[in-house]
Amino acid sequence: MKKNLLFPAAALLSVSDSVWAAETTRALELIHHPAGYLAIAIFVTGYILVMLEEKIHLAKSKPMLLAAGLIWVLLAIVYRMHGVDGEVEEAIRHNFLEYAELFFFLLVAMTYINAMLERGVFDQLRLWLLGRGFGYRKLFWITGTLAFFISPVADNLTTALIMCAVVMAVGRDSARFVSLACINIVVGANAGGAFSPFGDITTLMVWQKGILPFQDFFQLFLPSLVNFLVPALLMHLALPKGQPMAPESHERVLRPGGLVICGLFLATIATAISFHQFLHIPPVFGMMTGLAYLKIFGYFLKRHEEYQWQESSETPPGDSSSEHSFDVFAHIARSEWDTLFFFYGVILAVGGLGFIGYLGLMSNTLYVDLGPTTANVMIGVISSLVDNIPVMFAVLTMNPDMPELQWLLVTLTAGVGGSLLSIGSAAGVALMGQARGHYTFLSHLKWTPAIALGYGASIWVHFLVNG
Repeated sequence: MKKNLLFPAAALLSVSDSVWAAETTRALELIHHPAGYLAIAIFVTGYILVMLEEKIHLAKSKPMLLAAGLIWVLLAIVYRMHGVDGEVEEAIRHNFLEYAELFFFLLVAMTYINAMLERGVFDQLRLWLLGRGFGYRKLFWITGTLAFFISPVADNLTTALIMCAVVMAVGRDSARFVSLACINIVVGANAGGAFSPFGDITTLMVWQKGILPFQDFFQLFLPSLVNFLVPALLMHLALPKGQPMAPESHERVLRPGGLVICGLFLATIATAISFHQFLHIPPVFGMMTGLAYLKIFGYFLKRHEEYQWQESSETPPGDSSSEHSFDVFAHIARSEWDTLFFFYGVILAVGGLGFIGYLGLMSNTLYVDLGPTTANVMIGVISSLVDNIPVMFAVLTMNPDMPELQWLLVTLTAGVGGSLLSIGSAAGVALMGQARGHYTFLSHLKWTPAIALGYGASIWVHFLVNG
């Protein structure tokens, strides 16, 4: 639901563009209309059910799918009653098309991760880390630091998914370690994405708008680092001591093709970045091209494995060799569908509220009535509840008269504010699905005060260093 989809960035521009479309084509004033209030009530109710997922055992995608449908049906009915045709249909098509870009981007990333899991890549990494004798505390810092420094290059969502897979493989014997490590990964990935134009969709939007030059974003490195370190140091005290259980065997578990798939995944990310940076093509096209890399390699890998099974005397009687060989479609099927449909519900529901005009109203109220510093700090808090993409776009659309210091501040807060809640960033939402039962909304909420302390400290450091 929110943040930090660096390269899914282009995909998520959907929501921001829909806000623009709403402002320029909305024919009805529904902000103070009963339909508008009802839309807000539907959205809030859906989010409350998402927050209660682990208590009521209702998958988070279900209430948001329903909320999105009800909001747009409500708007369509009101527009039909007023004889206005075409506006709602156009807005829905625009939102849905942009969601499709996000969907396929994430689907490719999840497919690669599932393929690497099946090839034993993360199990091999787990064995290597255990063989090095790293304890839970060192593993906590290794995965968090990697998340912080990888996310400025790759998107924070993909970074978080990879690091979470490592944590689940390495520390699966300690639920407390997995929970704290996942929180640390979410905070680190979001913080790392805040000081790079490619680290988060919000930073990309600010850069493309021409508000800040490329090199100025790196002034946020120290504030972002503080944002990561403060809660990490506090969580360090709660980490279990000792180290994961030693593996029964140190035998190589990496299956054929595992390292090649890792290389193909890096090539896919590079393709997505290059398509966007040099050809101005949405990153999803680069990701889908990268899926072709995996499919073609999978074709040869599958034939090779089937040949080996047929030649091997160890093939169990009656077993089909195809059941033991590489299958790309099996990895696609194992994607986190609940998370993907949850993103659909959030993007369409938030797009509906933007179509009504609430996002523009919120931005105007903040900057006119409260002033830029207070408003920019609140933007980060708001982005922990509502996707930061439409919030940031509303700010860019209003284009308040602010110095560079304040534009850097809102870039920072919108980037790291989503760490305050697990549902506040795409990384957090995805990890709730990947580490189901270990990393939950409530487990993250317990550490929100520590994360908020890091949030405040990063703002103070920003004014200290850049002010």
